[in-house]
Amino acid sequence: MITIKNYTLDKKEIWDDFVKNSKNGIFMLNRDYMDYHSDRFKDNSLMFYYNDKLIALLPANIQDNVLYSHGGLTFGGFITNENMKQHKMNSCFECLIDYCKHNNIEKIIYKCIPQIYHKISADEDLYSLFLNNAQPIKIEPSTTILLNTPCKMPKGRIAQISRAKREGIIIEKSDKFYDFIKLENQVLNEYHNTKAVHSPEELGLLHSRFPENIQLWIAKYNDEIIAGSLIFVSEQTIHTQYLAANDKSREIGGLDLLIKTLIDKFSDNKKYFDFGISTENNGKFLNEGLISQKEGFGGRTTIYQTWELLI
Repeated sequence: MITIKNYTLDKKEIWDDFVKNSKNGIFMLNRDYMDYHSDRFKDNSLMFYYNDKLIALLPANIQDNVLYSHGGLTFGGFITNENMKQHKMNSCFECLIDYCKHNNIEKIIYKCIPQIYHKISADEDLYSLFLNNAQPIKIEPSTTILLNTPCKMPKGRIAQISRAKREGIIIEKSDKFYDFIKLENQVLNEYHNTKAVHSPEELGLLHSRFPENIQLWIAKYNDEIIAGSLIFVSEQTIHTQYLAANDKSREIGGLDLLIKTLIDKFSDNKKYFDFGISTENNGKFLNEGLISQKEGFGGRTTIYQTWELLI
């Protein structure tokens, strides 16, 4: 029999230990990451037990009678270990739906953990969503390089990388989060009329908690930061959480060299290099220029999925 318990602070060690040993959990699903913005999200994370043994976690928050998995994360569906099988996941969803009915929750917005973060197959939730008449409400293409067999870079990209080397651009790891976010916000404001989700202070805090998982890499030209990338390093995937480049970087290939350096650095011990999505308006609008730039490094599409399940 499956039962649900709400996550509470005294279960932090149990939660984090389960994520560490799961088949699809990464550091962003640890409580020290999830709870940094607990003031913005009313946490409603759930823990699923089968005969009193923990078998699954669901990072979640609640707002206006809607359960989100999780509003403060890029993704955050069911976290499971190798003992999770399809019939158990079906039962977890039955129990979850019953929980929602008893707590006046009208629907679930469910963000699947993409396959590139699965250490072993973990798509049981997708079938259970289908069985319960859930509907996909957002399908977003993220550009991913399979590091052992990347697609070829075009000649123009290779030429820019060569130029950056001739110009003497320096690529290095950095802790200058303030300078980087300033550059990032300039780019986001100019091209997308928006700004970074994280503040420099938040990035500094998260980096202090996960120094190996959250890394800032920059391209310097004459001691000026002209490009940068904040990367999230998980067990098998490198994800570029932020990318930024000024006009000088575009001219002399600063970001091109930075990304190529990161690809080369991690190709021996990681499986995927993921650039993130290139869409707007809930996935309805594809930024063709942006995705073309990412595909020019040898990446192709991985899907990020969001489903809606009406209770």
